[in-house]
Amino acid sequence: MASFETPDPHFADRIRESFHRQPFMHLIGAELADVQAGAVEIHLPHRAEVTQQHGYFHGGVIGTIADNACGYAAYTLAPADHSVLTVEYKLNLMSPGTGERLVARGTVLRPGRTLVVTRADVFSVRDGTEKLAATALATMMLMAGMDDGPAEKKPNGR
Repeated sequence: MASFETPDPHFADRIRESFHRQPFMHLIGAELADVQAGAVEIHLPHRAEVTQQHGYFHGGVIGTIADNACGYAAYTLAPADHSVLTVEYKLNLMSPGTGERLVARGTVLRPGRTLVVTRADVFSVRDGTEKLAATALATMMLMAGMDDGPAEKKPNGR
């Protein structure tokens, strides 16, 4: 994996705080497991509420944690006064999401001043064995001057 330098020495705390402010991550039960410069890992335990009719993890949930892993991997390299938004992503579902949990590993492929190209691999974990379930390729936009702090502390609530 490539080694990246980040302009914010407190990036890991900033990433964790931002992740914990996402109501949807709480709703689906996702957990931020690891944060490094240019990479994050998100875990999602199996629960019936995040499956589809065959009992597999729902493709939308797989896409959600892939998108979040890509976004937060990009965000680790952003200055503290920036935020990040997804510009686009493509998801390839390669095998059914089964097992006890999903693990999404997001990494930065190419950092830029405005656009960051990222990748996330999502694995199904069964009995300690990982199987690749999906791969996403995403482009993230860094937004200068729009920090990711809580909305209630901002003038317009945004």
